[in-house]
Formats: sequence, C-alpha cells, structure tokens
Amino acid sequence: MPLYVHPAMDPAAWDALVAVAPDLYGVVLNAADGPGAAPDPAFAEAAHALRTAGVRVLGYVDTAYGQRSRQAVDADLDRHFDWYQVDGCFFDRISPGRRDLRHCRRLVRSARERGADPVVLNPGVHPAPGYARAADLLVTFEGHWTTYLRSFTAPPWTARHSPEHFCHLVYGVPPALAPLAVRTAVRRGAGVHCAVPGAGPNPWTTPPRPPQPPRSPGLEGTR
Repeated sequence: MPLYVHPAMDPAAWDALVAVAPDLYGVVLNAADGPGAAPDPAFAEAAHALRTAGVRVLGYVDTAYGQRSRQAVDADLDRHFDWYQVDGCFFDRISPGRRDLRHCRRLVRSARERGADPVVLNPGVHPAPGYARAADLLVTFEGHWTTYLRSFTAPPWTARHSPEHFCHLVYGVPPALAPLAVRTAVRRGAGVHCAVPGAGPNPWTTPPRPPQPPRSPGLEGTR
C-alpha cells in the first residue's frame, strides 16, 4: 500500500492501516519523494506504529527510470534505514527495458547488502522478463481503474512465476466496485494488490476502504 500523505495531515489514514495490519504485504513510506532532507518525527512515529503491528515498512526510492546513480539511490536508502528503520525498499519509476536491467540489478544487490527485505520494483508495466528474477515483488500495473479494465494484458512469461511475485496498484476505483477490483487482480495473477478510490496527480492519499459487512435481513430501522 503506497500512502503518500503526511501523518500529521491525516493521522486517521495511517491508523486505518494499522487496523488492517494482517491484510497488508507492506506500506510504502514516502516522506518527500524519498526520505527527505532531514528526519521527520511524524513519519518515524507512523513507521514505528506499523512495525509494532507487524507491518513491513518499505522506504520509497525514486530511480528516475535508470537515470539516478547507484550512489544516489544507496544514499536515499541509507537515510530510510537510519531515520525510519524501514524493513525493505520500494524502487519506483523503474525503467522496464532490457537495456537498463544490469543497472537495476546493481541497485537491488546493493539494497540487499544493506539488509533490505523485501525489495519491490515498480516499473508500473510488464518489464523485460529478467526483472522478475531481480525482485521479491514486481509491480506490473499502476494506473487508473478504467485502464486496468480495458487495456491490461499479461505476457506469457508471467505464468512461470507465482502470483505472490506480482502486484497491481489500481486507483480511481469507485468504492462500490472495490470487491470487483480485488477479484480482477486475483484473476489476472496478482497475489498482491491495492485498489483505492483516489485519483489525480497523487491518488495514494487514502487507504483502501474496508469491505462492508452485509446487512442482516429484517434489521432495517433497528438501532
């Protein structure tokens, strides 16, 4: 679950994730398109609450589609470890082509040497097959619900991997269709998935809405 909102601005959103801890693969901590320039006590407290609840915290690191050096990426990850005691990392904006695979593998190897577990790669699309072997979790879709319904196709090589190896991140999901989004992700081979109602430049400001229990017949109007 990416949650890109400051804990002081919306503490209820972070509390909601703690409440559903058993259902979470992990939560991406993104203070300022990365760890930020200095430690933020609010994010440190939120990360501690998640870890205490048994949720893995993943430090957000932008790779700029292969344009950032390994040294710059390592420095961001080191700050995540030092300031927020993250468990693993979420490498965003991964270049999906074969040409950048070697560079990505160097980033992953360096992250693992620093103790990152898991390492999540987010190209947001299906990349070259070699990326699947580099990551613990590979995000093969990030986009709007309508695009997910109309344009998603999985290449044949994905069948060689377990569904738990793939993640779909879908936004703009009408709340009433959240259960359908979950079923669709499972049917399309994503063992990890997240569907949120948000949209716009930053749709990851609210957690998924928990499913509502069905109404018991004959109880309408009771208190």
